[in-house]
Amino acid sequence: LKMSWFWFSLPLQLLMVACLCHSIKAPTTSSQQSFKTDLFNFYHSLILADGKETTVHLLKDIPKRYYFVLEEGRALAPFTVTVTPCDVPIEWSILVHKASSSFIGKAAPGDRDTQEVSKSQKAPSVVSPIFNYKGNSVETYMGMSSHSALYMLEFLSTERDTHITVYLTTDTTSGHLYPELPMDPRIDVIGIGHTTVTLTWKHSPSVLQHRENIQYCLLVNEKHNYKSLCAAETAIRSSGMKLPPTLALSLSPYLLEPQQVMILSNSELSIINKASSGEVRQICMGTKNTYAVPHLSPSTEYYFDVFVVNLLTNASAAYTGTFARTLEEPEPKVTELKDGKVIQVVLDGKNQKFYSLQYQARHKKIQFTFQLCQGQVRVHITKNGKTVASENISGLRYFSLKGKLLDIYLVQLRSTEESNSSVKVQVSPHFHKPLFPLLPESLKIKSFSKLRTCNSVTIAWLGTQEESKYCVYKKRIEDDQVWMELQSADRCSGPGSRHKSEKVLCKYFYDINLQRAVTTETIKGLDAGTLYLFDVYLFGPSGIPIRYDSKVVKTRKKC
Repeated sequence: LKMSWFWFSLPLQLLMVACLCHSIKAPTTSSQQSFKTDLFNFYHSLILADGKETTVHLLKDIPKRYYFVLEEGRALAPFTVTVTPCDVPIEWSILVHKASSSFIGKAAPGDRDTQEVSKSQKAPSVVSPIFNYKGNSVETYMGMSSHSALYMLEFLSTERDTHITVYLTTDTTSGHLYPELPMDPRIDVIGIGHTTVTLTWKHSPSVLQHRENIQYCLLVNEKHNYKSLCAAETAIRSSGMKLPPTLALSLSPYLLEPQQVMILSNSELSIINKASSGEVRQICMGTKNTYAVPHLSPSTEYYFDVFVVNLLTNASAAYTGTFARTLEEPEPKVTELKDGKVIQVVLDGKNQKFYSLQYQARHKKIQFTFQLCQGQVRVHITKNGKTVASENISGLRYFSLKGKLLDIYLVQLRSTEESNSSVKVQVSPHFHKPLFPLLPESLKIKSFSKLRTCNSVTIAWLGTQEESKYCVYKKRIEDDQVWMELQSADRCSGPGSRHKSEKVLCKYFYDINLQRAVTTETIKGLDAGTLYLFDVYLFGPSGIPIRYDSKVVKTRKKC
């Protein structure tokens, strides 16, 4: 493949050498060796394409050279060379081969011998450096080229193997391959929150001229700023991820790697690359020049880079990167628990954050009581920083703990559902005076299908060995209300929240023999073919109610 390229490019190379030789004449005997060396270097180098971005792969400590010349008749024509390092800093320079002016002079008028000498004078090839640079920034050289000169670009990487992109153009009138940056290319941080940072930047002139072909892309990471999109993509790949170069730019339908997550919303494309070294996020937001970066971690330093991208060529230009540290997450509010006092906590299911309660023991033995009101709740209890209990609770749950006086207990509660949950909490050293009533084995209400009539329903529920008060309530509902009524039922709410017309009766009962601690009740005066929701409330000595599981029963339509 290399040989075929050599023979294919040989006529072009010979033509370029011929142009050079025509302008600088033949070499003298004294300069033949250097001229041969120049030809050797030239033939073992590559031609740099005009008007096209070229990717150049560099091996460590091995220089690589590219040549270019102008067409005949384009003396003093402008040209630009843009080099973009895609990884480590590199060294690069521009050298010019031209005939030495000291060998080309005008003879005095009438001095024929001198004129002959001048005509026959052989001009050697002189190599002069006109530009050199070392670093990893995108650098552009602008100069004036002469058709009598051959230009050489030399690139060298001293750190490791790498690659760069090079763009040469001699046509400065037909627009730019790279989008233009504004006079002030800085990114301004205009807002910082616990999980968000808001950025703004000045519009690229290219966006104002070619809005349909230009867009902004933002890169977010926790390591450092990148001076080019090429460098950023190289860093992402080196961390073990495969990132299609145009994925976040042209919105091409690439398949994502397992380490990538793509989020498309409100015409914004987000690519989140997950690696052991951290998270790199690419967000393309069209032509908006203000953006609030969401879903950041509190108290974390982030680096932000904005690239303006030409969608037709995938060429990009980098704004000056910036960084910001998100605000520290406020310490969760801790509520003090007092002996015997009951508090009800409502937990936000969307945020999934812990609600904290603290208690300083005044006795060696204490008891925590939790009554689940709605949803599902996770309870985590620590004593002096060490975990003593952690579980999901349901119904009524007791934790009896032993320790020392003045031990510090921290209770953390969290909803395990997306919907809100609520729970009642009480701590007490008085085991012999429980605040909540003694509960039966089951809080289910049973209905007897055979005993249903068109206007009555018979239900039953379990009692305890302790004499307690039970109150029955009913509510007429429609078929489409059943699920909502059962899901939204607050098991901690007492009958005080019910309408008086819904009350059916209240009764006391108990039985020493738990096998016989069952009671039944027939509710009359109902409408035929109608759904009813039945609730039973149990009241203990303290008066705190416990609500049985609601029961839905439908009366017979025909009797």
